Order: sequence, then structure tokens, then C-alpha cells
Amino acid sequence: MFVLIAFSGFTPTYWARLANGTSHVPPIVHIHGILMFSWTLFYFIQTAWIAAGRTATHRAWGLAGISLFSVLVCSIIVTKVVTLRLDDAAGFGDAGRRFSLVALGSLPLIIGLFVAAIANVRRPEIHKRLMFVLMSGLMIPAIARVFLTLFARPGAVAGGPPPAFVAVPPCLVAILLIVVAMIYDWRTRRRPHKVYVYGAVLTVLNFVLIVPLSNTQAWMSVARFVESLGG
Repeated sequence: MFVLIAFSGFTPTYWARLANGTSHVPPIVHIHGILMFSWTLFYFIQTAWIAAGRTATHRAWGLAGISLFSVLVCSIIVTKVVTLRLDDAAGFGDAGRRFSLVALGSLPLIIGLFVAAIANVRRPEIHKRLMFVLMSGLMIPAIARVFLTLFARPGAVAGGPPPAFVAVPPCLVAILLIVVAMIYDWRTRRRPHKVYVYGAVLTVLNFVLIVPLSNTQAWMSVARFVESLGG
């Protein structure tokens, strides 16, 4: 499901444009895309090895997963630095800084989930659920592209970055993935695992808080600092 969401969600706004030569984005966006899709496929392979009973292989590739995820996080930051500077050059500086909180404000949560998952590698019932919650959150950009394709007004993208609240509906859809896992737990364990409960609550709170925080002067100052990292 994660692979399907990741690839199909980005097909109209990225893959299709890349195929027909109408994609005009900075090189860092392509690098970030490669890393993100690589991570999604890596997650698929890791879960496939566990399903096949090849736990030793799964663990042997764990360090590679840590390295890939670390580089992926760095690519998120670098991509936002570049897009912030491009938005500013196009006259959408403040709008870009407000919207940048959607990606940058999510980093503490996804990093925290990943670190917690690594810390619990010898507790597989917790480890696999933390990774599932993490992947559900990472699907939000792909889900958002579906909303953009279906509901955005013509020319909306040309009008600059949207307000931060547009990230809330995709977040709620991503939460449904966790809800499905909770229902599965309910049927097999007679109760949902606390990782799913806490993970869903933290994901919702993270995106709900992003909306008011994106309009504060404190965040605008942070965004300007991040933008300045590009020189």
C-alpha cells in the first residue's frame, strides 16, 4: 500500500511531467525524490524479508536503512532551503516561509519515530509498529498531491505556496492507514497497540499545531534562518 501511494500520488505532478519533459525543478528535488522512493522500496523489501522468515537478512541490512534515512532527512532540509530561496526570488517569500513549516515542522516527529524504532529493534512488536506509523506520516506528501490534482483550482500552483492548513486533510487520510492497523490489532490482539494510539495522536497534533504556528513571527524568523543556510 505504501509503495502504491508513493508512486501513484506523485505520478500526475512528478512522474508524468518527468516522462513528457515538462518537469522544471531544481536538481535537489530529483535527488530527494530518488531518496524518498528508494526508502519506500527499502521498507517494502525489509518487510518482505520478515514475511519470508529471513529475519537475519532484515537485521543485516539495518545499518543501510539507518544511513539511507539519515541522508533522506538531510535531503528534506536542503530541498526546503532551495525552495525557500526560489519562492523568495519569485515574490512569494513569506508564503513560502509559512508553508515550509509543513515539512520542517514534521522532522522532529519522523526523526523521533525512527530513533524509537531503532531503539526497539529487539522488541519487534514495537519496532514494526513504530516503522508503520513513520511510513504513514511519510505518505502525507504523496496524498497531498492527490488532493492537489483533484481539488486545486487551475493556476493555483502558479500563485505561490499554499497556506499550511492544506496539509491537514492529507494528514487525516494518512491517519486512516494507522486506523486500519489498529482495527487489525483489535481483531488479532483484542486491543490496538499503544504505539498506534500514541502515534496517531502525535501525528494529528503535529499537523494541527502547524497551522497556527506557521503564522507566528517566531517561525518566520526560524524560516529566514533556514533560508540563509543556502548562502
